[in-house]
Amino acid sequence: MPSLPRLNRLLAADGKCFDVAIDHGFFDEPAFLAGIEDMRVAVDRVCRAMPDAVQLSPGMARHLQARTGVKPALVLRTDVANVYGNLLPSRLFSRLVDDAVAISVRLDAACVVCNILQLPNQPAIHEACIENVASLRAACDAAGMPLMVEPLVMKGTESYGVDGDPKKIIPLVRQAVELGADVIKADPTDDLSIYHKVVETAAGIPVLVRGGGRAPDEVIFQRTFDVMKRGASGIVYGRNVIQHANPTGMTRALMAIVHENATPEQAMKIVAGASK
Repeated sequence: MPSLPRLNRLLAADGKCFDVAIDHGFFDEPAFLAGIEDMRVAVDRVCRAMPDAVQLSPGMARHLQARTGVKPALVLRTDVANVYGNLLPSRLFSRLVDDAVAISVRLDAACVVCNILQLPNQPAIHEACIENVASLRAACDAAGMPLMVEPLVMKGTESYGVDGDPKKIIPLVRQAVELGADVIKADPTDDLSIYHKVVETAAGIPVLVRGGGRAPDEVIFQRTFDVMKRGASGIVYGRNVIQHANPTGMTRALMAIVHENATPEQAMKIVAGASK
């Protein structure tokens, strides 16, 4: 496991992490704003349940870092892309925020995150992401900043959709590790029983599982339980928390699975009994 001191603020004492992603407004997709129309409210609801980390863009990090007392660690989103719409544009891009690591240091982030995107017949977007990771890795080394890389395999060429094929996910995860990722944020495989293979290919680097689109609570809890049992170090969930009727309760329930080995049935009881 990487020994960067800032990782001690991202990963809990048990080496696990629940990072709540609230960076969706960065990507210019109207549907992504559901549940985060007022970022002050969205961040406050999540922070009441004290997840390990909150993932934000540079412009929204203040809503976390202005809080006093004990608070979640900041994971700073450093790249912006146009690949998440219902209809993909004719030209795809992914670019880093200028001086991203210096910004992360000023904001007292515990980690920065960027994508490696893989779309069918779109090698240029993959190449741009490789350049982003290489640039960030060099800057992170100089600043002692951990780098989280999000290998994201998409299917189809007309609209955004996650491809859960392990034959595609595993090589892309391995590429991210080879490029120097300190933490991996990876999608679940279609067959969760083999998720240990994703963890194994990361070769000791913590693997946090991406949440993706909204799903019923029982599905999310079972998926989380299954990937944790197969060696994942935690989760990075956004829409399944921030678009939930009870984001605070959902955060508490997921924290119980990640850190206390709670079962899906126990998690259902936690979210049902938690105040909003």
